[in-house]
Amino acid sequence: MPAGKKPRFNQNWMHRHLNDPYVRKAQQKGYRSRAAFKLAEIDDQDKLIKPGMCIVELGAAPGSWTQVVRERLGFADHRLRGRVIAVDMLPIEPLDGIHFVEGDFREESTLKALQSVLPEGHCDLVISDMAPNLSGVAAADTARMGDLIELSLDFSKLHLKVGGCLLVKSFQGSGFSQWVESFKREFRQVLIRKPKASREESSETYLLGKGLLPRPSAIP
Repeated sequence: MPAGKKPRFNQNWMHRHLNDPYVRKAQQKGYRSRAAFKLAEIDDQDKLIKPGMCIVELGAAPGSWTQVVRERLGFADHRLRGRVIAVDMLPIEPLDGIHFVEGDFREESTLKALQSVLPEGHCDLVISDMAPNLSGVAAADTARMGDLIELSLDFSKLHLKVGGCLLVKSFQGSGFSQWVESFKREFRQVLIRKPKASREESSETYLLGKGLLPRPSAIP
């Protein structure tokens, strides 16, 4: 590439970003990213967030999903009507009423820190917009995404209340059907959501498990 010439794909991305209606709406509403509208649309459809809930958000940075959760829980007497625990390896600008755990969710120390602040060790809803850094190698990216989904599911099996819900980002393509089957083993209902705020050309989609099933009793 000639010296001083900027990559065309960067110019195309910037043009698309600046003209994205969800980017403009996020700026108008004070959301930290356009991703806020993905959660808002899913919640409008599935009514996941209710006042009084304990909600765990995995991979919360920069905090746009957290902002939506706060709005929908609401405040009473200047106190959040519920409990929100947000986790990310990146720092997040503080949000009133949110308990933030900084650390890598894949590490035991971060999990222990998260578990220590869960009231009675359980929550009503787990949400995750986590995604791996993409390498461009489909098999590797799918495996990394699968690892994050599995971690979120394992956490939910331990800490979601029976009847609780789990919402995670996923990719359509190789491995997707296996992730769906994993959810079906744990939840009464499994739904696939592709909010309008997700770009059409993206393979991004969301898996929603509703109604965590009771764990089978141990056989003596």
